[in-house]
Amino acid sequence: MGKRLHLVLVLFVGFSVQAQIFPGNPKRVLFIGNSITYAGRYVQIIEAYQRAKFPNQEIDIYNVGLPSETVSGLSEVGHASGRFPRPDLHERLARVLEQIKPDLVFATYGMNDGIYLPLDETRFQKFKDGINWMHEQVNASGAKIIHITPSLYEEKPNENIGYGKVLDEYSHWLTQQKKWQVIDTHSALQKYLNAELKKDANFRISKDGVHPGDEGHWMMAKEILRYLGAKKINRMNSVGEMLAPMKEPKAFFDLVVERHNILKDSWLTQTGHKRPEMKKGIPMSDAQLKAADLMKKMKELTP
Repeated sequence: MGKRLHLVLVLFVGFSVQAQIFPGNPKRVLFIGNSITYAGRYVQIIEAYQRAKFPNQEIDIYNVGLPSETVSGLSEVGHASGRFPRPDLHERLARVLEQIKPDLVFATYGMNDGIYLPLDETRFQKFKDGINWMHEQVNASGAKIIHITPSLYEEKPNENIGYGKVLDEYSHWLTQQKKWQVIDTHSALQKYLNAELKKDANFRISKDGVHPGDEGHWMMAKEILRYLGAKKINRMNSVGEMLAPMKEPKAFFDLVVERHNILKDSWLTQTGHKRPEMKKGIPMSDAQLKAADLMKKMKELTP
């Protein structure tokens, strides 16, 4: 009887560990950041992995990334051709945490926080202060936080600002916070970029030097999934390959993207922000009905 009970407990623990990709079995997972998070492809890839591998797990995944946003509170003169200053996470984080009530938060800032100027200790300190504040606010809400280092800035020909080095420093500082959970996508992207430049000297992860294309988002998602313990993800070279065991991987991923984008805009509108020129989300009640219908279609495509 004792051996049988032990076996049941082992099986139960094993199932619990494999119930989802996110640590601690959270019910609500929030991604927050700037325009790279708002674009959302890396979040969509992570969500697709979760829903494909663990289709029976009830979990809500939220994306409230906001373009142009900083955690430092800084904004350069003439930002957006003078139409508006950069939005500041300090203005909206409390509302986001209160309304979504996440159990786990993934946060990535840095790209906008040095406001595209050379490394400066005052600006660097503003970034550190903002990250520390955000960390404390998330913890105080009862959620856990996992930090993600900023992606790469790729300087244009004849550009000598040195902003890539600014993000190197910001990323390095984050990785030195040993009591925190930090996923170093910055180094993963740099390694990937260096390898590709050996094949093609004109290769770029982002056309504008800031916003990664699909390949960049794939590399970010891979590094995050690898950190979270996704098996065999390093051997995979595309979203299609990741979802290949499914009969209709493209159709499944398209549904994930459609559902994600509807909810993303609705939650940004619902929680509120001060950035103009953003798409207005449909009312939350309508968004949730559409999301439920899309989820039903997604489940029909999973084993």
